[in-house]
Amino acid sequence: MATTFTDEMRAEARRLHAEGLGCNAIAKRIGISPAAVSRWAKREGLVFDRSRTKRAVEAHTVDLAAARLRLVGKMATAAEGMLDSIGSPYLVYNFGGKDNTYEEHTLASPPVEVKRSIIVTAGIAFDKASRIVERDPDVSGPVSTLQKLETAFESILRTTDTPDGA
Repeated sequence: MATTFTDEMRAEARRLHAEGLGCNAIAKRIGISPAAVSRWAKREGLVFDRSRTKRAVEAHTVDLAAARLRLVGKMATAAEGMLDSIGSPYLVYNFGGKDNTYEEHTLASPPVEVKRSIIVTAGIAFDKASRIVERDPDVSGPVSTLQKLETAFESILRTTDTPDGA
């Protein structure tokens, strides 16, 4: 990349600017840094058309919002699946011993520490999803999913809150 902006480069930059090329495109074509082109344009009183950049940024912003909503959906689905499994039979197993054996037992429901872990994990997913929805408040789809999750959390907490702590 050139370190000096020669008269020939300035003439070529002016021609490219007149064709509607942006700062970065001009810099690439003439082999000088975009910052040098930008400083030159400012001294010359030239401005670059930013409408394409603005549209690209707007489109990217929409794409990011859509990606966040897809993430909310995945997080909600995962959390719901975990919460749905909280009352299901739970398989415990063991490898080893002196005879290197495999043993398994099915419990009627997960142990309390597993239930707690499920609730905490689902709660974190709910919190993260809520923050995403707060960032994009104009969306309505994930809100109903989050309301369902909130109801499920409350229900699970009521069923796991027993006097003996089990």
